[in-house]
Amino acid sequence: MENNPIRGFTLENNINRSNQNNASQSNNMSQQQNTLKDYGPVPVIFDMEAMAKMNTNFRTALWTGDHFQVTLMSLLPGEDIGVEMHPNTDQFIRIEEGDGIVEMGTTRDNLTFSQPLSDDDAVIIPAGTYHNISNTGDVPMKAFSIYAPPQHPYGTVHRTKTDADNAND
Repeated sequence: MENNPIRGFTLENNINRSNQNNASQSNNMSQQQNTLKDYGPVPVIFDMEAMAKMNTNFRTALWTGDHFQVTLMSLLPGEDIGVEMHPNTDQFIRIEEGDGIVEMGTTRDNLTFSQPLSDDDAVIIPAGTYHNISNTGDVPMKAFSIYAPPQHPYGTVHRTKTDADNAND
């Protein structure tokens, strides 16, 4: 069986499943496998490590629902997300590849918590906490983030950090 990082269905596909043959389902999944897009709010299963490693954009919304959102991030060597704070949003970040540092604090200018990050580390950031993650390695840092509630509009793609900085989301 082929390693497919996306397994799922749309409601329409689920209802019409008896009318679809295996060849067309396989073709649809092959097309999805090569597409990083926002799959919300339908049920889906992802190989998150594979999806994160596939992403080359600074930020790609992978799934957006009413109550939470999953985004993929790729930070270039020396790049950071920039100090930010989400007043009403809790955030979970998992590093899938790369090395970096996380800083957190109660104000933008007082990031008193600092810890190194590497593959498989997870960071939990409560709403109202200022934070920044920097890539200190020599390869792109690949990560995924869960926001609750969603932080970015459905379908958000920021190809670069500059694109993200210029966005009004």
